[in-house]
Amino acid sequence: MAQPTNEAIEKLLTKGIRDMWYVFCPSSFVKDKPISIRRCGYKIVLWRDRSGKLAALEDHCPHRGAPLSLGKPMGDRIQCDYHGVEVDRDGIAVRVPGSPGCKLEGMKATRRFPVEEHAGVIFGYVGADAHAVPAKLELPEQLTSPEFSHFPCYVEWKGDYRYVMDNVMDPMHGTYLHKMSHSMAEGEVQAKFRIRDTQSGFVFEKEGQRDVNFDWTEFIDSGIHWLRLEIPYPKTGGPGGNFHIIGTCAPIDETASAIIFWRCRKLSGWQRDVWRFLYKNRLETRHWEVLEQDRRMLAEFEPDARDRELLYDHDMGLMRLRRILKQKAIAQLTAQTSAA
Repeated sequence: MAQPTNEAIEKLLTKGIRDMWYVFCPSSFVKDKPISIRRCGYKIVLWRDRSGKLAALEDHCPHRGAPLSLGKPMGDRIQCDYHGVEVDRDGIAVRVPGSPGCKLEGMKATRRFPVEEHAGVIFGYVGADAHAVPAKLELPEQLTSPEFSHFPCYVEWKGDYRYVMDNVMDPMHGTYLHKMSHSMAEGEVQAKFRIRDTQSGFVFEKEGQRDVNFDWTEFIDSGIHWLRLEIPYPKTGGPGGNFHIIGTCAPIDETASAIIFWRCRKLSGWQRDVWRFLYKNRLETRHWEVLEQDRRMLAEFEPDARDRELLYDHDMGLMRLRRILKQKAIAQLTAQTSAA
């Protein structure tokens, strides 16, 4: 069987690998009215039924293609404002009031997106099939254990989402780009790195330096692609030990990315209360300043920057990550060709 072309591989990677969970948006975005977002090459409508349960479909009425997000939520279905067609949460056109009994009624006519809410965020499953059964969504310990306190942070940035992943898989940039920050001013300005495999991914880490700076990062594949790291905190950062950051991202389209990450610390009791107060009143502003340095840098990358790189040893982590994503894309395209 012929291998997928480089063009086909790049097209899939740009839109996002299928049969994966992706961040859609913060839970607070979806209230009493439908909203429309773009993810992974699709325009998606989200709404809540009377009990608050979420539903997500492609924002496209199967009749004429009008946006369902401009329609009316009716519990487990949404009614298109253009001609009144009603589509339920499974993507079935359950009622066509202008022509009862027509062939559209009863059809699975609209792509659905299974959704789940965790830690203040909506996650959506983007399947290769329009009505795919989702894989289990597994969250990291930092978002499920009561020992951790966390704050979700959501941003949308200009640029390919893969540059965001590359940025996190590059610990050495902390030593230079963020050298004036409150948490990344220490440590050696030269380093050797190694890759350590794990059950669900790998760790890319500095040799001989730990808990000094941004010294390692971890890639986790658990039905969604997570990136995790820890940064040591000075005593002025309050109680709780290392500062954990764990996050994921999704393509909005070829030119923009949706990014969610949680800032976490492991503590309880009065220490948790102190940390949360200190974070909101003093530390959060500093963290957004550090993040702005990343955003500004990545936003100015040319679209073809990846095609003109001259990589070296510090880039082994992002090279491994890119290889994993490419292998997944090849496997999916090959399976689709075989099925066809």
